[in-house]
Amino acid sequence: MSAYWVNTVMEMRDPAKVAAYAELATPAIAAAGGRFLVRGTPAKVYESGLLERQVIIVFPSVEAAVGCYESEQYQAAMVALGDGAVRDLRISEGVE
Repeated sequence: MSAYWVNTVMEMRDPAKVAAYAELATPAIAAAGGRFLVRGTPAKVYESGLLERQVIIVFPSVEAAVGCYESEQYQAAMVALGDGAVRDLRISEGVE
């Protein structure tokens, strides 16, 4: 069953660090079978929504998504990100 990686930037602190992270994270995600569905600022927010960057990625399974996050390649991207952003990242199993 597919899994979704939902990442919301709560606070952007250093766009250069975020760009360095993205350069490393993108191939790590692709290597794990991840495919970007959403990448950018929401068109509209409601309730407690933040008008901040969000990313939604679909993976073949929860195991693939978790494996990606825990991989050496992705963790190198996290080092590059450092304190460049405060994020909320969740991995959820799909319903189909």
